[in-house]
Amino acid sequence: MSGGTKTMAVLTCTAVVLTTAYTVALGSSGWLWFGSVVLGVATIGLAASDGANPSGPRRRPPTGPGAARP
Repeated sequence: MSGGTKTMAVLTCTAVVLTTAYTVALGSSGWLWFGSVVLGVATIGLAASDGANPSGPRRRPPTGPGAARP
């Protein structure tokens, strides 16, 4: 995972903890839970797309004479 993905995962966990604390102390808020779910789905999507990218630079295909041999 890249640094951005780790940061977003920490923020998502923090948001869930704070939403739970708010719910326990003051009562449930549907918008807070909705926001936490949206943030969680975005984090999962970011982690999935981050894991799909190979690390390191991509290599170019060979060019020039003799590069396209069968």
